[in-house]
Amino acid sequence: MFDRLEDLLIRFEELMGELNEPDVANNQERFRKLMKEQSDLTPIVEAYKEYKKCKGDIEDSLSMLEEESDEDMREMLKDELNEAKKRVEELEQELKILLLPKDPNDDKNVIVEIRAGAGGDEAALFAAEMYRLYVHYAEKQRWKVETMNVDEIGIGGMKEVNFMISGNGAYSKLKYESGVHRVQRVPETESGGRIHTSTITVAVMPEVEDVDVVIDDKDIRIDVMRASGNGGQCVNTTDSAVRLTHYPTGIVVYSQTEKSQLQNKAKAFALLRAKLYDIEQQKQHDAEAELRRSQIGTGDRSEKIRTYNFPQGRVTDHRIKLTLYKIDSIMNGDIDELLDSLIAADQAAKLSRMQNEG
Repeated sequence: MFDRLEDLLIRFEELMGELNEPDVANNQERFRKLMKEQSDLTPIVEAYKEYKKCKGDIEDSLSMLEEESDEDMREMLKDELNEAKKRVEELEQELKILLLPKDPNDDKNVIVEIRAGAGGDEAALFAAEMYRLYVHYAEKQRWKVETMNVDEIGIGGMKEVNFMISGNGAYSKLKYESGVHRVQRVPETESGGRIHTSTITVAVMPEVEDVDVVIDDKDIRIDVMRASGNGGQCVNTTDSAVRLTHYPTGIVVYSQTEKSQLQNKAKAFALLRAKLYDIEQQKQHDAEAELRRSQIGTGDRSEKIRTYNFPQGRVTDHRIKLTLYKIDSIMNGDIDELLDSLIAADQAAKLSRMQNEG
């Protein structure tokens, strides 16, 4: 591990030299690559430099202890030594995590698809609430949200909604949200006061470029039509809505949120690319199923990952056996504790697997 860290330190110094060259900004593509590499290496290099400093502090304290006879001074040196040793252990763990192989999609924007599952209108109402949860979370992160398509029902619910969240590291945080979310509560539409269980599915897909997924023109049918929905400018007045049908997979995507047909077409293609990429990822996931069993959850879209129990005010994530009694703040987008716990558990599982393989 330390040989690799030394190599990364050398590479970081080289990068700084290249970035300080006077004509580096003339080639924008090279400049962007260097800046990205520098950004990726900075946390590792900073942690490693602190690790080396702490190791030096330990050696200094030990040598001073050998020479020091004053008891008060010795106590102070021992305290400093213990602090440095404790920090070295923390940094070793931190460096192991920083050196874990990075998911190539972590820095990407995401496309989220929420679908109402079992439970009829109640599932559609919960789907709309989960959509608002993610919008509130994105706003707290200062990320941008663009709705791509929404199929609403009259009482404020959503049968389906697709939206893009753009922001640094969006996929690295939200990828753990894919799966079946279950809600337990007395529906507003239920007069008998019985608790119902309903479900929705959430799919979080990284935004992909044209080069990542090639779509053949002959595999696509493009239909344009009047947008439909609850009023709004241009709805039902222009042929601005776009529907794409992908023949090989049977996937149909629809976009009608923009006034311009061109913009809706771009959004529809972005959604289709994400879905096709997701299919490939799922195939790869199935091939690595044995390998992934030690990771957080199975990654299967049909896996029930979380329960939101309103009468008891609790939210339980079944993958990491975590229960939080703050359902109101969670439904308002306060999901950092859930996501941070999932990230920590995922890192721990990966570290354990690497040590077992090693």
